[in-house]
Amino acid sequence: MVFTVFNTLSRQKEQFIPLHKDKVGMYTCGPTVYNFPHIGNYRAYAFGDLLKRYLRFKGFKVTHVMNITDVDDKTIRDSRKEGVSLRDFTTRYTQAFFEDLQALRITDADTFCRATDHIQEMISIVSRLLEKGMAYKGEDGSVYFKVSAFDHYGKLAHLDLEALKAGASGRVKSDEYTKENAHDFALWKAYSDEDGDVVWDAPFGRGRPGWHIECSAMSSRFLGDTFDIHTGGVDLIFPHHQNEIAQSEGASGKPFVKYWMHNEWLLVDGEKMSKSKGNFYTLRDLLKRGFSPLAVKYVLVSSHYRQQLNFTFDGVKAAESAIERLQNLIVALQQTKAGRSDGTTAELVGALKSGFEEAMDDDLNVSEGLAVLFDFVKEVNGKLGQGDVGLQDAKIYLDALKDIDSVFGVMSFDQKRLDEEIDVLVQKREEARKKRDFKTSDSIRDELKAKGIVLEDTSQGVRWKRA
Repeated sequence: MVFTVFNTLSRQKEQFIPLHKDKVGMYTCGPTVYNFPHIGNYRAYAFGDLLKRYLRFKGFKVTHVMNITDVDDKTIRDSRKEGVSLRDFTTRYTQAFFEDLQALRITDADTFCRATDHIQEMISIVSRLLEKGMAYKGEDGSVYFKVSAFDHYGKLAHLDLEALKAGASGRVKSDEYTKENAHDFALWKAYSDEDGDVVWDAPFGRGRPGWHIECSAMSSRFLGDTFDIHTGGVDLIFPHHQNEIAQSEGASGKPFVKYWMHNEWLLVDGEKMSKSKGNFYTLRDLLKRGFSPLAVKYVLVSSHYRQQLNFTFDGVKAAESAIERLQNLIVALQQTKAGRSDGTTAELVGALKSGFEEAMDDDLNVSEGLAVLFDFVKEVNGKLGQGDVGLQDAKIYLDALKDIDSVFGVMSFDQKRLDEEIDVLVQKREEARKKRDFKTSDSIRDELKAKGIVLEDTSQGVRWKRA
């Protein structure tokens, strides 16, 4: 089957053909580690994970690189406010980010690279651009990219140069120094007292890198001057990704990225996230409310990445129900002891895999892919109810579900992990009962009952067993 993706560069779907047969180089813009990422950030990381998982499902060997922005205006500002070193400050939030990825079962990148570990690569690119006359030193000592020297500036955003505005992204407001042209952007920022001890020596003056140059340096370091896929949110198309293209291609003289893939915004209750509106959530905020991290992930990946996603608590509850349907089937198949085979197992599994792949090959049409999956769940549940699933059938069905979950990462097949999830629910119910929160207690009891769990009161406390 042919895998097609929507390329932001061409504004159309294209057949995915990697630069090197069966090997894919992929770069994802990672977090700026000055606080906990919000769920809108995690939509981008969950999308990148879905894409990577599906490429591997298709048989490609993927090398995935993600940056950690640990030096910029915000990290310097907030670390100085706390009176701690930049490294200690950013390490705290980097670790929190990794913990969130683990909770969401977002697979690690093959390489996570801190910007501060690759300053020399950034200096090298800036030096090359200066030598080529594509950059210049401003009166304040900062170095700027000369947009007028790059013929194709604006091609990713599909904007005319005259239509572009300086500082279009809130993350680059501080780029407005002594520039020759309003469109030019900072490659290297001259040292100021506000930077404290965050400074590096370079042939063109003491200072620190601009935000855009970081991704160009790290992607080329680990993936080469030209690689297959670059992902990120639509808010990064201009100016960040456009500037990456200009400085990377300006320095190397080679095409930078073959396929640009961008996910749409995440809204909360139909509105843009904002602390002032009270609808700004980190993953930790949602976990404190009792939501499962896998349900949150399911919400993030269950809508097409190029459609705006409206995040609601009802949507998370629906996701929990969807995962519960999958888990109930898994447990039922694992507990199958005997049954007759009706001879349709291979046909049913074949339809699942072909239907799922056909949907996902169409630019990751995840909604259709999930519809195919739940049709399969319905069919197998029907066969279980009629006693038409033998031991070998159950194993084949479980293997098929594992294949599909290699793309989504929301199902649990480990009996120990399933038992731990039950333990957590039982504990939550007991805590609710102690607080006389009978509504929550009854809700959890009903959830456990639906999973086939029987509770028993003993002198040592509540115990549970499967019916």
